[in-house]
Amino acid sequence: MGRVTAEDVAALAIRTGLGATLFAHGTQKLLGWFNGGGLDATAGAFDSMGYRPGRQMATVAGLCESVGGAALVLGLGTPAGGAAVAGAMSVAAETHSPNGFFNTEGGLEYPALIALGAAALVVQGPGRLSLDELTGHLLDRPWMRMATLASVPLGVGTVVARKYRALARQAVEGGSTAEPDSAEGASG
Repeated sequence: MGRVTAEDVAALAIRTGLGATLFAHGTQKLLGWFNGGGLDATAGAFDSMGYRPGRQMATVAGLCESVGGAALVLGLGTPAGGAAVAGAMSVAAETHSPNGFFNTEGGLEYPALIALGAAALVVQGPGRLSLDELTGHLLDRPWMRMATLASVPLGVGTVVARKYRALARQAVEGGSTAEPDSAEGASG
C-alpha cells in the first residue's frame, strides 16, 4: 500500500457514508430492519408505482442498495457496488421527480445526490484505504469502472420504460394494479 493521502481519507468517508446509508435502506426493503416494511410491503409499494412484478423489482432494488452499499463501505468491487447504488438511486430520483427537486417536498434531491456520489466513486475509485487496494484491484480495473458506469443509463432506462408500459397497460385495462409474478410479467 502506498502513502495514504487526504484523497484516500475523503474517499473512505464518502464510501462509508453512502454505503452505510444504502445498506440500511436496502435491508429495510428486504428484511424490515431499521423500521422498514420488509419485502412484502416493499413489493406492494413497488407494484402500486408500476414497478412490476413488484416482488422481483423490490428484491432487485433492495439487493442493489444493500449489497452495493456494503461493497462501497468495504471498498471491494467498487465499480459494481457504485454502479448498483447509482442505478437504484437514479430510478428512485425518477420516481420522486414529479414532486420537484427539493427533498422537503418529496422531490428527487436526495436520491439524485446519492446516485451522483456513487457514480463519482466509480470514476474516482475507492482510494488506498479499501479492500480493492489490498486485493490488487482484482475487482476494480479501469475497464470495469467504464463498463459498469456505462451500464447505469441502460439499466435505469429499461426499468423506467417498463414502469411506464405497466402503468399504460393498467390505464387501458381499467385500473388493475396487480400483475402476477410470472415469467411473462418479468419479461414485460
